[in-house]
Amino acid sequence: MDETVAAGERVLDLPLGGGLAQRVLYASPARPSGVIVMAPGGSGDVGVERDGDLRHDDNFVVRTRSLWVARGYAVLIPDALDHENMRGLRSSPAYGALIDGLVGFARSKVSGPVFLLGTSQGSIAAMNGAAHAHPGQLAGVVLTESVSRMGGSHETVFDADPQDVRVPALVVANRDDACNVAPPEDAPRIAQAMSHSRGVRVMYVSGGTTKSRKACGSLTPHGYYGIETQVVGQIADWMDAHR
Repeated sequence: MDETVAAGERVLDLPLGGGLAQRVLYASPARPSGVIVMAPGGSGDVGVERDGDLRHDDNFVVRTRSLWVARGYAVLIPDALDHENMRGLRSSPAYGALIDGLVGFARSKVSGPVFLLGTSQGSIAAMNGAAHAHPGQLAGVVLTESVSRMGGSHETVFDADPQDVRVPALVVANRDDACNVAPPEDAPRIAQAMSHSRGVRVMYVSGGTTKSRKACGSLTPHGYYGIETQVVGQIADWMDAHR
Protein backbone atom coordinates (compact mmCIF):
# COMPACT_ATOMS: atom_id res chain seq x y z
CA MET A 1 0.00 0.00 0.00
CA ASP A 2 1.22 3.45 -0.92
CA GLU A 3 -1.26 6.18 -0.14
CA THR A 4 -0.69 9.89 -0.66
CA VAL A 5 -1.95 11.70 2.44
CA ALA A 6 -0.66 15.25 1.94
CA ALA A 7 1.52 17.16 -0.45
CA GLY A 8 4.88 15.44 -0.32
CA GLU A 9 3.81 12.83 2.27
CA ARG A 10 2.91 9.17 1.90
CA VAL A 11 1.97 6.30 4.19
CA LEU A 12 3.48 2.98 3.16
CA ASP A 13 3.32 -0.56 4.50
CA LEU A 14 6.64 -2.28 3.77
CA PRO A 15 6.45 -6.11 3.73
CA LEU A 16 8.63 -7.86 6.31
CA GLY A 17 7.67 -11.44 5.44
CA GLY A 18 5.42 -13.82 7.31
CA GLY A 19 2.46 -11.57 6.65
CA LEU A 20 3.97 -8.73 8.68
CA ALA A 21 4.47 -5.17 7.49
CA GLN A 22 6.28 -2.09 8.73
CA ARG A 23 4.19 1.06 8.44
CA VAL A 24 6.18 4.19 7.69
CA LEU A 25 5.51 7.84 7.04
CA TYR A 26 7.54 9.16 4.12
CA ALA A 27 7.87 12.89 3.46
CA SER A 28 9.95 14.38 0.69
CA PRO A 29 10.66 17.58 -1.19
CA ALA A 30 10.29 17.50 -4.97
CA ARG A 31 14.02 16.88 -5.50
CA PRO A 32 15.55 15.49 -2.31
CA SER A 33 19.31 15.80 -1.88
CA GLY A 34 19.34 12.91 0.59
CA VAL A 35 17.12 10.90 2.91
CA ILE A 36 17.03 10.45 6.70
CA VAL A 37 15.74 7.27 8.32
CA MET A 38 14.45 8.57 11.66
CA ALA A 39 13.96 6.51 14.82
CA PRO A 40 11.43 8.07 17.24
CA GLY A 41 11.90 7.90 20.99
CA GLY A 42 9.58 6.68 23.71
CA SER A 43 7.74 3.47 22.91
CA GLY A 44 8.19 4.11 19.19
CA ASP A 45 4.43 4.20 18.66
CA VAL A 46 3.70 7.13 16.34
CA GLY A 47 0.24 5.85 15.48
CA VAL A 48 0.39 6.40 11.72
CA GLU A 49 -3.10 5.89 10.31
CA ARG A 50 -3.76 4.94 6.71
CA ASP A 51 -5.12 8.41 5.97
CA GLY A 52 -1.97 10.04 7.35
CA ASP A 53 -3.37 11.05 10.73
CA LEU A 54 -0.84 10.64 13.55
CA ARG A 55 -2.10 9.68 17.02
CA HIS A 56 1.23 10.56 18.67
CA ASP A 57 3.02 13.35 16.86
CA ASP A 58 4.87 15.13 19.68
CA ASN A 59 8.18 13.33 19.24
CA PHE A 60 11.04 15.50 17.97
CA VAL A 61 11.64 13.56 14.75
CA VAL A 62 7.93 13.50 13.92
CA ARG A 63 6.96 17.08 14.59
CA THR A 64 10.01 18.50 12.78
CA ARG A 65 9.61 16.57 9.53
CA SER A 66 8.62 19.69 7.56
CA LEU A 67 11.82 21.41 8.71
CA TRP A 68 13.97 18.60 7.31
CA VAL A 69 12.02 18.63 4.05
CA ALA A 70 12.59 22.38 3.83
CA ARG A 71 16.34 21.69 4.07
CA GLY A 72 16.09 19.35 1.09
CA TYR A 73 15.96 15.99 2.87
CA ALA A 74 13.35 13.28 2.55
CA VAL A 75 12.46 11.61 5.85
CA LEU A 76 11.34 8.04 6.54
CA ILE A 77 9.73 7.56 9.96
CA PRO A 78 8.85 4.00 11.04
CA ASP A 79 5.94 3.34 13.36
CA ALA A 80 6.05 0.72 16.11
CA LEU A 81 5.46 -2.81 14.86
CA ASP A 82 1.77 -3.57 15.34
CA HIS A 83 1.60 -0.74 17.93
CA GLU A 84 3.87 -2.70 20.27
CA ASN A 85 6.15 -1.06 22.82
CA MET A 86 9.64 -1.01 21.29
CA ARG A 87 11.39 -0.36 24.61
CA GLY A 88 13.94 -3.07 25.27
CA LEU A 89 13.98 -4.29 21.65
CA ARG A 90 15.95 -1.62 19.82
CA SER A 91 19.43 -3.07 20.50
CA SER A 92 18.44 -6.55 19.31
CA PRO A 93 19.76 -8.17 16.12
CA ALA A 94 16.18 -8.40 14.81
CA TYR A 95 15.65 -4.66 15.17
CA GLY A 96 19.04 -3.99 13.61
CA ALA A 97 17.93 -6.04 10.60
CA LEU A 98 14.70 -4.03 10.42
CA ILE A 99 16.67 -0.76 10.35
CA ASP A 100 18.90 -2.22 7.64
CA GLY A 101 15.79 -2.94 5.58
CA LEU A 102 14.56 0.63 6.04
CA VAL A 103 17.93 1.95 4.89
CA GLY A 104 17.71 -0.25 1.81
CA PHE A 105 14.23 1.05 1.06
CA ALA A 106 15.40 4.64 1.54
CA ARG A 107 18.22 4.05 -0.95
CA SER A 108 15.67 2.82 -3.47
CA LYS A 109 13.66 6.05 -3.13
CA VAL A 110 16.44 8.64 -3.29
CA SER A 111 19.69 8.58 -5.21
CA GLY A 112 21.43 10.80 -2.63
CA PRO A 113 23.05 9.81 0.67
CA VAL A 114 21.19 8.07 3.49
CA PHE A 115 21.56 9.09 7.12
CA LEU A 116 20.25 7.48 10.29
CA LEU A 117 18.92 9.77 13.03
CA GLY A 118 17.58 8.64 16.38
CA THR A 119 16.34 10.55 19.39
CA SER A 120 16.24 9.42 23.03
CA GLN A 121 15.29 5.71 23.00
CA GLY A 122 15.41 5.91 19.20
CA SER A 123 19.14 6.61 19.36
CA ILE A 124 19.58 2.99 20.43
CA ALA A 125 17.96 1.92 17.16
CA ALA A 126 20.08 4.35 15.14
CA MET A 127 23.27 3.13 16.81
CA ASN A 128 22.24 -0.48 16.15
CA GLY A 129 21.53 0.26 12.49
CA ALA A 130 24.79 2.12 11.99
CA ALA A 131 26.81 -0.60 13.72
CA HIS A 132 25.49 -3.29 11.38
CA ALA A 133 25.11 -1.34 8.14
CA HIS A 134 26.69 -2.81 5.04
CA PRO A 135 29.68 -0.84 3.74
CA GLY A 136 28.63 2.06 1.53
CA GLN A 137 25.01 2.06 2.70
CA LEU A 138 25.14 5.01 5.10
CA ALA A 139 26.62 8.49 4.89
CA GLY A 140 26.43 8.99 8.67
CA VAL A 141 24.48 8.60 11.90
CA VAL A 142 23.07 11.27 14.23
CA LEU A 143 22.30 10.50 17.89
CA THR A 144 20.24 13.11 19.75
CA GLU A 145 19.59 13.13 23.52
CA SER A 146 20.63 9.49 23.58
CA VAL A 147 19.63 7.09 26.33
CA SER A 148 22.98 6.32 27.95
CA ARG A 149 21.90 5.36 31.49
CA MET A 150 19.89 2.27 32.31
CA GLY A 151 16.20 2.89 32.86
CA GLY A 152 12.89 1.21 32.30
CA SER A 153 13.78 -0.06 28.83
CA HIS A 154 16.77 -2.01 30.23
CA GLU A 155 18.98 -1.00 27.28
CA THR A 156 21.16 1.94 26.27
CA VAL A 157 23.15 3.03 23.23
CA PHE A 158 26.09 1.11 24.70
CA ASP A 159 24.16 -2.15 24.18
CA ALA A 160 23.93 -1.48 20.42
CA ASP A 161 27.58 -2.23 19.48
CA PRO A 162 28.92 1.33 19.18
CA GLN A 163 32.42 -0.02 18.57
CA ASP A 164 31.19 -1.37 15.22
CA VAL A 165 30.02 2.00 13.87
CA ARG A 166 32.33 2.94 11.00
CA VAL A 167 30.47 5.88 9.44
CA PRO A 168 30.77 9.54 10.51
CA ALA A 169 28.73 10.23 13.64
CA LEU A 170 27.23 13.29 15.32
CA VAL A 171 26.25 13.19 19.00
CA VAL A 172 23.90 16.04 19.95
CA ALA A 173 23.33 16.95 23.61
CA ASN A 174 21.27 19.73 25.15
CA ARG A 175 22.97 21.18 28.22
CA ASP A 176 19.50 21.89 29.62
CA ASP A 177 18.22 18.32 29.25
CA ALA A 178 17.08 17.09 32.67
CA CYS A 179 16.14 13.56 31.55
CA ASN A 180 17.80 11.17 34.03
CA VAL A 181 18.59 8.48 31.45
CA ALA A 182 20.04 10.88 28.86
CA PRO A 183 22.37 13.25 30.75
CA PRO A 184 24.25 15.67 28.49
CA GLU A 185 27.53 14.96 30.27
CA ASP A 186 27.51 11.46 28.75
CA ALA A 187 27.88 12.77 25.18
CA PRO A 188 31.70 12.46 25.12
CA ARG A 189 31.46 8.89 26.46
CA ILE A 190 29.02 8.00 23.67
CA ALA A 191 31.39 9.51 21.12
CA GLN A 192 34.38 7.64 22.53
CA ALA A 193 32.47 4.34 22.36
CA MET A 194 32.29 4.70 18.56
CA SER A 195 36.01 4.01 18.41
CA HIS A 196 36.06 2.88 14.77
CA SER A 197 33.95 5.67 13.30
CA ARG A 198 35.50 7.70 10.48
CA GLY A 199 34.93 10.82 12.57
CA VAL A 200 32.77 11.64 15.58
CA ARG A 201 31.67 15.11 16.61
CA VAL A 202 29.89 16.15 19.81
CA MET A 203 27.55 19.11 19.36
CA TYR A 204 26.10 20.87 22.38
CA VAL A 205 22.99 23.03 22.27
CA SER A 206 21.16 24.91 24.99
CA GLY A 207 17.64 26.03 25.70
CA GLY A 208 14.12 24.82 25.20
CA THR A 209 10.94 25.09 27.23
CA THR A 210 8.94 22.56 29.23
CA LYS A 211 5.37 21.58 28.49
CA SER A 212 5.47 17.83 29.18
CA ARG A 213 4.98 16.67 32.76
CA LYS A 214 8.11 14.50 32.73
CA ALA A 215 11.68 15.66 32.07
CA CYS A 216 12.09 12.92 29.44
CA GLY A 217 8.95 14.01 27.60
CA SER A 218 9.01 15.22 24.02
CA LEU A 219 7.89 18.77 24.81
CA THR A 220 10.87 19.65 26.99
CA PRO A 221 14.53 20.54 26.41
CA HIS A 222 15.02 16.76 26.03
CA GLY A 223 12.92 17.01 22.86
CA TYR A 224 14.29 20.43 21.83
CA TYR A 225 10.87 21.98 22.37
CA GLY A 226 11.04 25.61 21.32
CA ILE A 227 14.49 25.34 19.71
CA GLU A 228 13.62 22.94 16.90
CA THR A 229 14.61 25.24 14.03
CA GLN A 230 18.04 25.91 15.53
CA VAL A 231 18.76 22.23 16.22
CA VAL A 232 17.51 21.00 12.85
CA GLY A 233 19.58 23.67 11.13
CA GLN A 234 22.80 22.70 12.91
CA ILE A 235 22.28 18.98 12.27
CA ALA A 236 21.40 19.62 8.62
CA ASP A 237 24.61 21.66 8.24
CA TRP A 238 26.59 18.64 9.48
CA MET A 239 24.74 16.36 7.08
CA ASP A 240 25.36 18.72 4.18
CA ALA A 241 29.09 18.52 4.92
CA HIS A 242 28.99 14.68 4.83
CA ARG A 243 26.95 14.16 1.69
